[in-house]
Amino acid sequence: MKRIPLGKLHYEFDRRAEPRLHIAPGETIVVESEDALSGQIRTNDDRRDKLAMPYSNPMTGPIAVEGARPGDALAVTIHEIRPKLGQCATRTADPKQLCEWLGTDCPHGTHVMPIRDGVIHWSDEITIPYSPMIGCIGTAPDWGCPTTGPAGPHGGNMDIVEVAPGSTLYLPVFVPDGLLFLGDLHAAMGHGELSATGLEMAGETTITVDLVPAARLAWPRIRTASEIMVVVSGTPMERSIATAFAQLILWMEAEFGWDRWRAYDLLTHVARISVGYYGIGTVAVKVDQRYLAVK
Repeated sequence: MKRIPLGKLHYEFDRRAEPRLHIAPGETIVVESEDALSGQIRTNDDRRDKLAMPYSNPMTGPIAVEGARPGDALAVTIHEIRPKLGQCATRTADPKQLCEWLGTDCPHGTHVMPIRDGVIHWSDEITIPYSPMIGCIGTAPDWGCPTTGPAGPHGGNMDIVEVAPGSTLYLPVFVPDGLLFLGDLHAAMGHGELSATGLEMAGETTITVDLVPAARLAWPRIRTASEIMVVVSGTPMERSIATAFAQLILWMEAEFGWDRWRAYDLLTHVARISVGYYGIGTVAVKVDQRYLAVK
């Protein structure tokens, strides 16, 4: 199995970047990545130094997929996410929109936690289940060079908890070979990522990357064992939700034979929403697959 060791870190989805690895569709690989804090916080005494490294969410890549062409999609199946250091870290130094109610005197809030026996030891009294996910993953656009801060049709900093082991993420291809980047692993994260920082960790991700010809996706899609969903990002969040619902309905129509207005009716009653970082309006709108075979 091929492996990409930790090397040059990328903070942009840059189509001009030299591929770290070339693979054939269907290959399984292991990708090492640094944490979203650029490795600056390893103990509770450490501080995020944005003078030394002003950017967040470093990624490993790009990965070139042979035969991928604009209009195709990469199908990235996530098999396993392992912590590299046996710990994760977070910080709450900037309350952002909450300052209106909470004030601005927030302490730095560096918090490093061990990961043992399938749980995160948040404190001596509280443990959080180890539920790893990929926060930042995407392909290189053919125009512009988005950073690892926002999310968009190419993927990006989606921070959707369903980008996790057992899921397949479908990403639009915009340039030859696709050029896949990933990083920003979380040991766990609550919906909304309130402090804009999950339980960040360096780690190793095992994925299989396949190719879906002529998929022509408008936005990323996710398929789990039980659900399908569409991920959309942007503010106001109401617009992202509406767009995601529309794209999910069109997916149900095209692949599963649903009448769009019948799907519109059904989703009104059974759809669910997963929220990424609330500050950039990222949402996934999803439906249980048990409904799809019955119209």
